[in-house]
Amino acid sequence: MKSGPDIALVASLVGDPARANMLTALMNGRALTASELAQEAGITPQTASSHLAKLEAGGLVEPEKQGRHRYYRLTDDDVASVLEGLAGLAARTGHMRVRTGPKDPALRRARICYDHLAGDLGVQMLDSLRERNLVRQKKQDIELTAEGERFLAKHLQISPGMLTHPRRPVCKACLDWSERRHHLAGTLGAAMMQRFAELKWAARDATPGSRVVNFTRTGEKQFAALFGDDAG
Repeated sequence: MKSGPDIALVASLVGDPARANMLTALMNGRALTASELAQEAGITPQTASSHLAKLEAGGLVEPEKQGRHRYYRLTDDDVASVLEGLAGLAARTGHMRVRTGPKDPALRRARICYDHLAGDLGVQMLDSLRERNLVRQKKQDIELTAEGERFLAKHLQISPGMLTHPRRPVCKACLDWSERRHHLAGTLGAAMMQRFAELKWAARDATPGSRVVNFTRTGEKQFAALFGDDAG
């Protein structure tokens, strides 16, 4: 018997189409009920409950009870990173579901990935931070520099103390499925997305299940000023 992590077990949990649809629905960072996840997966609530029990036992989702309702969310951003990476692999190898429409370009341009910005703008933001030495990246390891700390405090009012978390790194590379390059995850990626929303530069699409992030006209200008080609 081989020792070490059992990737076959995790793969089997993610590999079921219904469970894959449920996990993908949770990629927008919102907690959903079993009934809502059943609708996303196109299955009955009873079947959804069975799938959720397996996902919970496997450590991929966690429940949260509020009143009479039981909500589910991804366990942490590591699960989201794996799902985003699998989506990129599926896209690269041609395993795409046919679902075209006006949301597709918007989804590729800017979307939520658990709690941070992904898509073209997410990749652009990390590129800009790296090129200006606000973060240092070596393969998948990313480190916030002193210049980066000053930049965040000045332009986004994000202090180093706001980025401390017992289980999450400050910076983390997350492979973007549509761009096939990295965008910024970790507590910094989450704090920046939260700040964009607080400043009313961007907001998540209100359509149920949507992961699209829409930038306002002001938000577009401010984002370009901070992370565009002429920024800095």
